[in-house]
Amino acid sequence: MPERYLMGLFTNEDQVVCTVGALKKSVYQFHRVNSSFFSHKIMAALKLKKSAVGWFTLAGGVIGFFSGFFLAIYTSVQWNLIVGGKPIVAFVPFIIVGFEATILFAVFGNVIGLLTQARIPSYKWLKNYDPRCSGKHFGVLASCKPGQVDELKNFFQRQGGEIREFDDHRQAKPPSWQG
Repeated sequence: MPERYLMGLFTNEDQVVCTVGALKKSVYQFHRVNSSFFSHKIMAALKLKKSAVGWFTLAGGVIGFFSGFFLAIYTSVQWNLIVGGKPIVAFVPFIIVGFEATILFAVFGNVIGLLTQARIPSYKWLKNYDPRCSGKHFGVLASCKPGQVDELKNFFQRQGGEIREFDDHRQAKPPSWQG
């Protein structure tokens, strides 16, 4: 049977932190928190793992340095111009080109990492969203089995929140590759 999605709507940030902690220990499935602004308290309560975006940035920077360095060497060797008796391949000036390419490729790596790790664009979260979460409310989305709907409603009410129940036709469907 399909799960039922319910959202608890809160106006107090501390209530959301308590609800997230209690929801993670309960039998209900926690999905996400919607907020109109960033909250350090809520992020600490979610205990999310560290993002891998930094590794994409590092990889982009390393690739950029060597690409810029070897591009400068390649172009010098292709043109083979001797200027003032200096060597054709002079490493010190090429470090500047490598540095600039490091910055460029690190930015590219960062953007690619952000898009892939955040799964952007994703409109899946819009299926179970309450517009009040763009104002002064915080939304905590959870799901349960159809027989546990009243228990989950009581759970959110005990935590001090309003309840929003989502219809079955608005639930997220699994991706086609999951069956």
